[in-house]
Amino acid sequence: MAKLLIRGGTPLKGMVNISGAKNSALPIIVAACLADGESILENIPQDIDVYTISLILRELGAEIWFDEKKRLHVIPDGLERYQASYDLVRKMRASFYVTGLLLARLGKAEVPLPGGCALGSRPVDYHLKGFQSLGAKINIEHGFVKAEADELMGSKIYINRSSVGTTINLMLAASRAKGTTILENAAKEPEVVDLAIYLNSMGARIRGAGTDVIRIDGVDTLKGTEYGIIADRIEAGTFIVACGITNGELVLGNVVPEHLRSTILKCEEAGLEIEEGTNTLRVRSTGRPLSVDLETAPYPGFPTDLQQPFAAMMSIADGTSIIRETIFDRFRYVDELRRMGADIRVDRDTAIIRGVSELTGAQVEATDLRAGAALVLAALAAKGETEISGVELVDRGYEHLDVKLRQLGADIERIPDGEEDTFEEYLEGPLLESLSKMGR
Repeated sequence: MAKLLIRGGTPLKGMVNISGAKNSALPIIVAACLADGESILENIPQDIDVYTISLILRELGAEIWFDEKKRLHVIPDGLERYQASYDLVRKMRASFYVTGLLLARLGKAEVPLPGGCALGSRPVDYHLKGFQSLGAKINIEHGFVKAEADELMGSKIYINRSSVGTTINLMLAASRAKGTTILENAAKEPEVVDLAIYLNSMGARIRGAGTDVIRIDGVDTLKGTEYGIIADRIEAGTFIVACGITNGELVLGNVVPEHLRSTILKCEEAGLEIEEGTNTLRVRSTGRPLSVDLETAPYPGFPTDLQQPFAAMMSIADGTSIIRETIFDRFRYVDELRRMGADIRVDRDTAIIRGVSELTGAQVEATDLRAGAALVLAALAAKGETEISGVELVDRGYEHLDVKLRQLGADIERIPDGEEDTFEEYLEGPLLESLSKMGR
């Protein structure tokens, strides 16, 4: 896959529009396949994970394509297969959402145990226990989860660790179960609320999304509809941090400031000036970032997906920062930042970061999606040239990240490795070609 070549030291300046939320798009595309009839989804980011989930659903029999306005059309009427592709599901963890879909729609599912970024052990036990509470019989054979239910029945389910993935998967299954399901200790993330609003727009009966208790009264049918998903708070947070680490000045469009409350507070603590509009943020850095201590937590706490980008900013902060990661094992990227001169020591779930005056360019490798974003931000601030490999991991969750940064003044170049000249050509080639039916 391609590499990124970044020559650092240029402050980012200008305006950037934030794409739709990847973590909303994936479950909502799956949820569209619960309906009878067509759904048209707007603000869907064109990234690799959206491509992957769309191909999984197409292999199961759904029709999915982008139109000329970049709206995603989903027609699930032909979805009749219950065996999901091993090669595709292994690419990302969110693909396991098709288990809830298939149980609700077909009463049967055979889905490989999912893959995704290397973030330590993330078993799907909570998902499976939830499906069993709804009446499904579960077996794991040869790396596949085999689930079957003559009829899903509503139940009261306690979700361990307020898992986002479990909450979403059980919402999908319970929306067409018989009776009432109550999810206790449910995740409260904006993406969970977005999914609930979309399902309700199709005729589901879901209350309490955004609190720790969600009530779902199952319905017999759902109808396709049009819907626009929320903006990506993680991408927005990444650009806020990019402004801070490069001493820049940015305006972010298409954002929901309330979804970024903890991120905004911590970035202001680090010395950034942030002015909120209705759906915009004006961000300004006035010098070297200040050191900040933080601990990741489920929403509305500081998001684990921004821990690595924030740590990159702290690596050049004035003072010592302490970052505690409470959700995933997310410190594999530290060795790569050390190659660039960062002074970071990791003790179990805690990173102690002593800010240095400057980072220097080096050859580094992205170890996962958000680690890749952290390396991009570090390279933007570093002296000299940085070459980042493993860029396909970054492409999983950011739409045209290098293009957007270049438009803001970054000296960033994509070095192809293969037939595609640029990632934009890849998107306009195999991705849009395979997910388009122009003039249908």
